[in-house]
Amino acid sequence: MIANDLAKLINVGDASSASQSCGPTRRSLLKGMPLTGLVLYVGLPGIGSAAEQPQKYGGDAMPHGVIDNPKVYVSIAPDGTVSIVVNRSEMGQGVRTSLPKIVADELEADWKRVKVVQAPGDEPKYGNQDTDGSRSTRHWFDPMRRCGASARTMLERAAAAKWKVPVDEVHARHHEVIHQPSGRRLGYGALALAAAKLDVPEAATLKLKDPKQYRYIGKNDAFLTDGKAIATGTAQFGIDTRLPGMVYAVVARPPVLGGKVKSFDASDALKVPGVLKVFALEGAPPPSEFQPIGGIVVVGKDTWAAVKGRSLLKIEWDDGVHGSYDSDSFRKELEAAVSKPGGKEVRNEGDVYAALAKAAKRIEANYYVPHYAHASMEPPVATARISGGKCEVWAPTQAPQAAVDRLAKRLNLSPENITVNVTLLGGGFGRKSKCDFVLEAALVSKELGGTPVKVTWTREDDLQHDYFHTVTAQHLEAGIDASGKVTAWLHRSAEPTIVSIFAPDPKHLAPFELGLGLTNMPYAIPNVRMENPEATAHTRIGWLRSVNNIQHAFATQSFVAELAQAQGKDHRDLLLELLGPDRQIDPTSIGEKWNHGESPQRYPIDTGRLRGVIERATKEASWGRKLPKGHGQGLAAHYSFVTYIAAVVEVVIDAKGEIVIPRVDVAVDCGAQINPDRIRSQIEGACVMGLSQALVSEVTFKQGRPQQTNFHQFEFLRMNGAPQKIVVHLMPSSNYDAPLGGVGEPGVPVMAPALMNAIQAAVGKRIRQLPLREQLSSPA
Repeated sequence: MIANDLAKLINVGDASSASQSCGPTRRSLLKGMPLTGLVLYVGLPGIGSAAEQPQKYGGDAMPHGVIDNPKVYVSIAPDGTVSIVVNRSEMGQGVRTSLPKIVADELEADWKRVKVVQAPGDEPKYGNQDTDGSRSTRHWFDPMRRCGASARTMLERAAAAKWKVPVDEVHARHHEVIHQPSGRRLGYGALALAAAKLDVPEAATLKLKDPKQYRYIGKNDAFLTDGKAIATGTAQFGIDTRLPGMVYAVVARPPVLGGKVKSFDASDALKVPGVLKVFALEGAPPPSEFQPIGGIVVVGKDTWAAVKGRSLLKIEWDDGVHGSYDSDSFRKELEAAVSKPGGKEVRNEGDVYAALAKAAKRIEANYYVPHYAHASMEPPVATARISGGKCEVWAPTQAPQAAVDRLAKRLNLSPENITVNVTLLGGGFGRKSKCDFVLEAALVSKELGGTPVKVTWTREDDLQHDYFHTVTAQHLEAGIDASGKVTAWLHRSAEPTIVSIFAPDPKHLAPFELGLGLTNMPYAIPNVRMENPEATAHTRIGWLRSVNNIQHAFATQSFVAELAQAQGKDHRDLLLELLGPDRQIDPTSIGEKWNHGESPQRYPIDTGRLRGVIERATKEASWGRKLPKGHGQGLAAHYSFVTYIAAVVEVVIDAKGEIVIPRVDVAVDCGAQINPDRIRSQIEGACVMGLSQALVSEVTFKQGRPQQTNFHQFEFLRMNGAPQKIVVHLMPSSNYDAPLGGVGEPGVPVMAPALMNAIQAAVGKRIRQLPLREQLSSPA
């Protein structure tokens, strides 16, 4: 997909929307909108650069790129306090610890004298700030190293000038600069002013530290910048924002995609003590991108009054064309689509259909994955005020620049007059990179004449109006020859695309979605074909932690286990056999053009590394040992976000079908580890999330409406259902110059297939539909 194609995603269909009268049109809202926020597309050939310019990758290809200027990120007070700015959003992954520690290490700063400062939304100054795609450390490790090394070099040069000695005689050590021959030393505070006046050194002249000298990078340290504040309840999340004179608001939103208000009666709502005002908020018709979907706003002196008033509204809705959306019926449509040839060809090598026709054995299976909600612990919330021609917002956003750009457009203000203050996020998982909730707060403040207002989403709002993970039906077939070799692999996947929030009625997955575990399948099979039949979106579709990898890994890794069982082979042995010889695959050679936005030369698909995590996980789990009746082990391995991961899940199932998970072993190869403790924490959290999706989580629709309203219906694993032990095994690597992998998302996709493979091993029942729920108690 090229840049012009992406522009078409925004503008196609404007003519058809011109006759609609329900508020702003797609053209008025989206025409000319910067592509900030569409960052999943970055890295496709031609996107983000003119055709005649060299292709950019990684952080350089992101909107506004990367910036390593220490004058932007580092300041030193006269008392020696070092302030380090972090440009990414903190939602539990530890980025407000990891990135500043990279700077501090190269700076030779004493961490006890470091203060972490959160950047507002300002990508022209700070570089790309989108905290999505498991990219923060991957893209910013090298720039932050250079930033710290530059600041250290400037301090050394300032000291050398003060002492009138050669600069190679002075060295920074633990928050001071020392003149080696004389023993003279100066603290950073004493040198800060002079150092700040110096030019920033050229990157090519910097001398980065030998990793053997690292104080913080790669060390097992459980410290978190915000740990104490979170533990003591003093941390400031989005929902904690308080401003003088602030009022509170909630919104009754259309329950169906594209729905709108036909009429409303607010008379009872206005009788509630504390309710101040009720008014209609115009929404954008689909595809509405990150724009609010509209509804009726209730403003109160406190949240309780606003929520109570909303409950008394009498609203007549026009559901529109998606009012008939039904999950069960749509599942049948998707399954019918994948049951026959004719879908869009997205990868083709050899002749699959011919190989299947002459195979000694032919195996096929169908898999289904439902919609999921993000359901972060802190629902969407934002506070805004407009005063003197300026708008200031406080929000737990993953993409502050996306909010700045859209606020400027909606409020008709210049970006310089928009300030988006990034608070801590009580979870994000991709939901809070869509800034509809931020825009709502600003638009409500505008309606109130600039009064500061907090717009709160209840849990019901969150689950009913999410950007849902897409629903998927998949069909896989394999041909096996007389010697037991897999000679053909056919994979069809039908799933509504994320592009549906940007373009009117797209029918196929975008390249980045295909590259999330489908077209980048690395097995050494001579005949491979992948097809993507048409699928229509009937609700807002968005990226959820690990995105399409969830369903693609579930189907692929379950199917490999089924192939092993059909041949009486050990699952691990067949998986390693399918990988073939250790090799580095150029993703473009198998039709995978996206490659997570990374260079195919710098980030090839390395089957040796995938083999390594499989062998490590199975070794640590004592794979293949004799287990009692009702016990089983399941394996899954996957490559996503340029990280290699394998998991072995052990289950115990009693006669009633109750499941206990005694242990999960996870092997991770993400390259060199910057903050090992946070990597383990991320994988542990991903384990629980992935197992929740496998066992209990789902969103279903009837009459266009999500049927789950709170955690009694959209479930997560409780403590008694979570694994009793999760052991994370980090593959050793000390090469900090080699490419890094992502960490936040890769742990999710392997959990469901590993669990279902374990269930098959324990009780002989194959589960092909998520979530599990009562399937163990039904006939095999």
